[in-house]
Amino acid sequence: MDHNFFRRLLKEVHEGTTSVDEALECLRQLPFRDIGFARIDTHRSIRLGIGEVIFCEGKTPEQVQAIVKHIPEVEKNILATRASREIYEAIRQVTESCLYHEAARMVVIRPQEVSRIGKIALVTAGTSDLPVAEEAAVTAEVLGSRVIRIYDVGVAGIHRLLDCYDTLASATVVVVVAGMEGALASVIGGLVACPVIGVPTSVGYGASFHGLAALLSMLNSCAPGVSVVNIDNGFGAGYQAHLINIAICKGGIERDN
Repeated sequence: MDHNFFRRLLKEVHEGTTSVDEALECLRQLPFRDIGFARIDTHRSIRLGIGEVIFCEGKTPEQVQAIVKHIPEVEKNILATRASREIYEAIRQVTESCLYHEAARMVVIRPQEVSRIGKIALVTAGTSDLPVAEEAAVTAEVLGSRVIRIYDVGVAGIHRLLDCYDTLASATVVVVVAGMEGALASVIGGLVACPVIGVPTSVGYGASFHGLAALLSMLNSCAPGVSVVNIDNGFGAGYQAHLINIAICKGGIERDN
């Protein structure tokens, strides 16, 4: 339930096309729906402008199905993250209005086209970072940001990154996804004037400690303007990048494309 829903409901009550009792019934489930094993935050889109997100990892297909069933019909572009194909097929049994992004391991439930603004540059060090990167990209795109993907430009072949400098320089925000030592975030932080969000991944050999080495490297970056999300947190990076992007664009300082 977003602001448009409530504006429409209040207008209908004002015009007499919806009774007060009918409006109260619509609002009865606010601010959440308790279904026993989960409490669905139906108030979130009002507070944050973005609705409930379903984290599927660790949930059974039946639990995910129950959550989807109880999300209000007016909610569109509901994100289900860390979703396996099994989870996707389970969601399809509840609603055929869903789209699976296999590379991102995400399902968009009741997908709806949105206008995309600004420019988020999504950069990966290697191809193995793609699942986390796609999670960030799909998140930002569904929320309404334009994403430019620049993949496999890690520091082991820095000339590949420099070839993309113009695209990086014109971005409103850059998301850098890298495992191993995570050096790419610092390199890009020293090249661009916009905010940089580092996403350490659990990609790498033993001494990378499942992403801990990349996390510490990014946190210790000497490049200004670099912030860091948790290991493999593509969703968090995409969400944060979108907030920065729309804040810049709505402030009238969108960069030239």
